[in-house]
Amino acid sequence: MVGSEICELQVDDIEDIGKNGDLEAIERLKINAVLPKSKKRNDDGCRDDVEVQSFVPGMHKVYVKTWGCAHNNSDGEYMAGLLSENGYKIVSDKNDAHIWLLNSCTVKNPAEDHFRNAVESGLGSGKHVIVAGCVPQAAPKASYIKDISVIGVQQIDRVVEVVEETLKGNKVRLMGKKKEGKRKLGGASLHLPKIRRNPLIEIIAINTGCLNQCTYCKTKHARGELGSYPVKDIVDRAREVFQEGVKEIWLTSEDTGAYGRDIGTSLPELMYALIKVIPDDCRLRLGMTNPPYILEHLEDMAHILSHPKIYSFLHIPVQSGSDSVLGDMKREYCVEEFQRIVDFLKQRVDGITIATDIICGFPTETESDFQETMKLVERNKFPSLFINQFYPRPGTPAFKMTRVPTNEVKQRTRRLTELFESYKPYEDRVGKLYSVLVTEESHDKQHYVGHNIFYEQILVPKDSNLLGKMIDVQITSVGKHYMVGCPQKQSLFNYFKSFPINLSTVWLSTCCVIIVASVAIKVRSKF
Repeated sequence: MVGSEICELQVDDIEDIGKNGDLEAIERLKINAVLPKSKKRNDDGCRDDVEVQSFVPGMHKVYVKTWGCAHNNSDGEYMAGLLSENGYKIVSDKNDAHIWLLNSCTVKNPAEDHFRNAVESGLGSGKHVIVAGCVPQAAPKASYIKDISVIGVQQIDRVVEVVEETLKGNKVRLMGKKKEGKRKLGGASLHLPKIRRNPLIEIIAINTGCLNQCTYCKTKHARGELGSYPVKDIVDRAREVFQEGVKEIWLTSEDTGAYGRDIGTSLPELMYALIKVIPDDCRLRLGMTNPPYILEHLEDMAHILSHPKIYSFLHIPVQSGSDSVLGDMKREYCVEEFQRIVDFLKQRVDGITIATDIICGFPTETESDFQETMKLVERNKFPSLFINQFYPRPGTPAFKMTRVPTNEVKQRTRRLTELFESYKPYEDRVGKLYSVLVTEESHDKQHYVGHNIFYEQILVPKDSNLLGKMIDVQITSVGKHYMVGCPQKQSLFNYFKSFPINLSTVWLSTCCVIIVASVAIKVRSKF
């Protein structure tokens, strides 16, 4: 179910760079709230003069802000959808809201700093504030959130309850895990209502948590051990959102490659099941997978990533080109294993896009270690590379390690960035033809954005008739991170595909007509 407003979102995931959810084509929810006659309501059906002391459920405006990864964004969309379904109005102007719901990310210090500032700003403005996401789950005793309500990462389906209690003046903290017996579940139901930031894109979290123990990672403290959703639940959700008009699905989690290991299934089994329900004019993007678990499924993954309904794209964070550093990070693979995955997929999946992450300045990284990372990037020339400086996160083993001097970390980051900017992955693409799925607006608001089968960003004219459509384009110019495409006239094949008729049916009908006509001619010739 798609709601009436867009949550304010900040995406900080490599796969989401360049995304803009500011689209106007969002279906509106009908809110049937019964308003007391003694109070005047404004044009949007919400009362500006609501008194918390005389609390009436569903009569308030809520500002929702999310930081972080695709998984966090999906959680924020669910919480906004639940609130909207229960009569609350989701607003984009924080000053217009009665209550702020701040959904946090704990991956890096800057994200938590922005979150902390937002909490203090809300409280300082006299707003009711509720916090959610990975920061309060990982550090519930943090001083700046000790006196406010908290929604744990597996309790998002109880957001309405927490909002109502908070508006009454109570403090609520729901931090528990969802379990079936002793087994951890993936989280709240996948079939909750949503307000999508982009009505054409559905984010489905296939599991929560992971099986790793990376020494620098704070997210593990929040999301915990692996908990996977059953294949049927995910497939049913996919079928449901396609019927709602979604054109693109993103599968996400802290590690998609580990999916199913806790419930006796696997990522390939899930993908094969999903392929069966993806319409011809839609596509699916697989999210980040760490190297150790994808190694077990290379043959299947190459086959899956070659399917026309699946983007030939995979995000595999290597983090360092040094085996010594990888060992200190407890990444559970070596550089040779990572390179084997890249080489195998490039050989088996024509044109595949491999994206990766690098952490510069991990505490034990020497200049020699960093040179190994530079060599890895030079060898592979990743078209999409997310470069991070090391951030010491409290509570992690790496927090206690002796740090590389800040100036050296910045210098290494600059050198790696210069190497990345030195090569142009699209320089030979002018004149090429691609089919692209157009799903969003560009940051400069001058173009719409589509992606070809390799999930490469292609800018097209801002024609509303193109949104949600699969179109053919010819590349006219390129940049470092994008191509510009000129829409081509619709081919006869695609013209027929646009009809709600299977091409095989058309072919069979044509054959029948020809046969009947031939028989008629022969019969007539006898007379």
